[in-house]
Amino acid sequence: MTDPRRLIPRTDALLARPAVVAASARLGERRVRAEITAAQDAARRGAAAPEDVADTVERALEAATVTSLRPVLNATGVVVHTNLGRAPLSPAALAAMTASSGYVDVELDLDSGARSKRGAGARAALLAACPEAGEALVVNNGAAALVLATTALAAGREVVVSRGELIEIGAGFRLPDLIASTGARLREVGATNRTHARDYADALGPGTGCVLKVHPSNFRVEGFTSGVDIAELRALCGDVPLVVDIGSGLLAADPALPGEPDARSVLAAGADVVTASGDKLLGGPQAGVLLGRADVISGLARHPLARAVRADKLALAALEATVSGPDAPVVRYLHADADSLRTRADRLAARVGGTVVAHDGRVGGGGAPGVPLPGWAVRLPEAYARPLRLGDPAILPRVHDGACLVDLRCVPEESDGDVADAVLAVAACSS
Repeated sequence: MTDPRRLIPRTDALLARPAVVAASARLGERRVRAEITAAQDAARRGAAAPEDVADTVERALEAATVTSLRPVLNATGVVVHTNLGRAPLSPAALAAMTASSGYVDVELDLDSGARSKRGAGARAALLAACPEAGEALVVNNGAAALVLATTALAAGREVVVSRGELIEIGAGFRLPDLIASTGARLREVGATNRTHARDYADALGPGTGCVLKVHPSNFRVEGFTSGVDIAELRALCGDVPLVVDIGSGLLAADPALPGEPDARSVLAAGADVVTASGDKLLGGPQAGVLLGRADVISGLARHPLARAVRADKLALAALEATVSGPDAPVVRYLHADADSLRTRADRLAARVGGTVVAHDGRVGGGGAPGVPLPGWAVRLPEAYARPLRLGDPAILPRVHDGACLVDLRCVPEESDGDVADAVLAVAACSS
């Protein structure tokens, strides 16, 4: 009797099939061979028929992607959603990344053929957008920008900071621990809710490396509070550098975000160095931005740590395109018209059922805490949330007050139909 396992297609025969050849070009031969081996092993165990192996391999390869990361439609109303990768990139930034994916003159002067300053384009774009800065430097994230500044200015010395600004950021990372890792010593002044100019004055001395002011971007302290503004701190500091971490990367004041600090205003008020993230309100790739006095920023760029935290060519290209190009998606979503959002929500509800309810979006990413972004959402049964997350496309709604809320603020309008189809599919399975 012939062993049915002899009918299992050979690896070389499967690799020669046109669909598998095409998949090898897209996914790589190692990934393709793994899928072939898995299908053959299933047939050897009797879990699949030998004649089904080829179809199984082709179906698996057709569904396979080059990354495990899945695109998600953000229907939460939170614009800078950390769990979804923060800022979605603009088409201009995507085009810049594609253009810079090969060999590029990231650190080369093509005219002379000599080595040049790294990321000159991103630097020029930042300086044009923030003329109050004498120099700019880009590193790989916001925390790295702050670490570089405090390391270069205060390693082995003191960083003077208000107790009310010793914040904890996402995933349990705490500012005091971050600064302590640089070799600087924290000199805490004032109280949690009130810090006065005299507190800083008493702390300044020969051992001071810098004064640090941090925007408490992810919380608010209200009531019996006081702080010291940047202009007053500048007068107190004298020759001591004043570093201000604005967090969210807003370059210029935005009336829609009252109270959110911006780089231009902070520098005009007297900060020597401003640090910020590139992938929050700036709307670009993950990056850390340092802006400020030319001599101070140039000194930071020469520090050995600057090499360890430098931004790669893709981030530099995307940041340049974000700053100098058309409005990034984050900007559009922040300023989305509430009436237009209502019209879209009405259309969605008309197709899928549910109720249109008022729904305030949020900035997210630690930016503008408590500032509502007026809008609308379609209220659906709470049970719809999980299948929407697991569907194709994956859709992340907000689960709140026993309901699944679908807010279209951060969903590209051309994807509204996809959202409706996904909801209808969930409804059909639930009925």
